[in-house]
Amino acid sequence: MRIALLGAGNIGQAIARLLAGCGDYRVTVFDRNPKTLERLAGPALAIRIVDTEDPGVLRAALLAGGGADAIVNALPFHLAARSATLAREIGCHYFDLTEDVAATRAIKALADGAATVLMPQCGLAPGFVGIVAQHLARGFDTLDEVQMRVGALPAFPTNALKYNLTWSVDGLINEYCRPCEAIRDGQRLEVLPLEGLEHFSLDGVEYEAFNTSGGLGTLCDTLAGRVRTLDYKSVRYPGHHALMRALLGDLRLAHDQPTLKAILRRAIPSTMQDLVLVFVTVSGLRDGQLVQEVFARKIFADRDGDPPRSAIQLTTAAGICAALDLFREGHLPRRGFVRQEQIELPDFLANRFGRAYQQLRQVESIG
Repeated sequence: MRIALLGAGNIGQAIARLLAGCGDYRVTVFDRNPKTLERLAGPALAIRIVDTEDPGVLRAALLAGGGADAIVNALPFHLAARSATLAREIGCHYFDLTEDVAATRAIKALADGAATVLMPQCGLAPGFVGIVAQHLARGFDTLDEVQMRVGALPAFPTNALKYNLTWSVDGLINEYCRPCEAIRDGQRLEVLPLEGLEHFSLDGVEYEAFNTSGGLGTLCDTLAGRVRTLDYKSVRYPGHHALMRALLGDLRLAHDQPTLKAILRRAIPSTMQDLVLVFVTVSGLRDGQLVQEVFARKIFADRDGDPPRSAIQLTTAAGICAALDLFREGHLPRRGFVRQEQIELPDFLANRFGRAYQQLRQVESIG
């Protein structure tokens, strides 16, 4: 299967290596930065230096190489709808990682009547967490609450924010500033980001969680009319929320995002020593009794890999690669809009890429 991979950032590189390494995909990576592309140079991967923000140039580059069967988009969220439009125009299937609600709605509309598949939100959250929630929800006669909590966290927090940059700064700010979807008392509504602060502990570690945008994916559509409460919150270490409220609200940096991005990039170091926490709880009636089911998992960075991969690289790249692989194997529809929760959890976890979510090694410090 011929794959055009858009974007050679940290996640894009992980996707490229996973797909090219399995032997079933011919991968060509398109990016505007020659330095990032050079890291991928090798016999199993083709690279193309292309301005991925120029749809005309990108279209010509995609067609010049004889086309592709599918476009896998690992570009920033603001390019998602544009990339999906291009995929439909040239007759390619389309998969992406976007957490942006508006982009997903645009892609859903674009998929109406399409001859190919358009499947956004194939990462961790949205993505895997929605697959888990839908799997648990199917086990109830009547649903009451579905709560999804996900955190991409440093293994060794040392600064006041208790946070390190583990993924896109643009995506992080987008989820902290955009309205969040939820269901309350059976009614679908929008709630404010950074509201709904709560605290919980897992394995003896204290965490906080609060509303962020995009993590629900399309579950509000899927579970509408079936659930009383549905929400998604990002997980952080205690203290992070208060400082982000001060930055975004009191200092009004929510309205000056370029300055906020510059501050975070300058002051908050990135890390490869991270962990991903997935914590999903579903409650409801089963055989007349009120029952709760919980899915909890921690995935740690793979420091022994070649190259080493952070936990967010592992989980995000595994999500989209598993979705593409399951599509190739015939487990998903062949055209139109496809939601993450249409993937069966057992199929995902049994997939060669999805098995990354079974990886539960303990954190090891680097000597």
